[in-house]
Amino acid sequence: MNDFRDLKIEKTPKSPLIELNYASGELRLSGKSLPENAAKVYEPVLNWVNKYIQQPKPVTNLRLSLEYFNTSSSLWISKIIRALTRINNADYQLLVHIYIPLEEYDDMKALSDLKDAFSPFTDILQDAIPTVRLKLYATDEADQVVRDALVLF
Repeated sequence: MNDFRDLKIEKTPKSPLIELNYASGELRLSGKSLPENAAKVYEPVLNWVNKYIQQPKPVTNLRLSLEYFNTSSSLWISKIIRALTRINNADYQLLVHIYIPLEEYDDMKALSDLKDAFSPFTDILQDAIPTVRLKLYATDEADQVVRDALVLF
């Protein structure tokens, strides 16, 4: 895959910064995701991911640091995660890192809240081929990680 290029889409007031790096296996979405046309933003990302999973890195890190996202964005992000779960090697790892504000993190302390909050992910990850881990991070006002928890492994 010598011709496989990284993908970077600059953030706008309504769409996130998207950085997909093939060499490192790092995929990052950060900012707000409220595009009027989510397909226009996320279709190139899904196309990139579908190409990436043909020759993925042994460890893929998907980092989601989205302040807010609308329903259409969540549908596209789900498609992207579903595609990553099709990495066709059971020895490979998919690590999904989710960054949320500290106050929301503290509100999720009860186990039932965690299960409810992440049920959409667990549904997607159920038939995953690679090993999947979901890690939750609490961030402060300066976007620094102050707490973390392994939610699924």
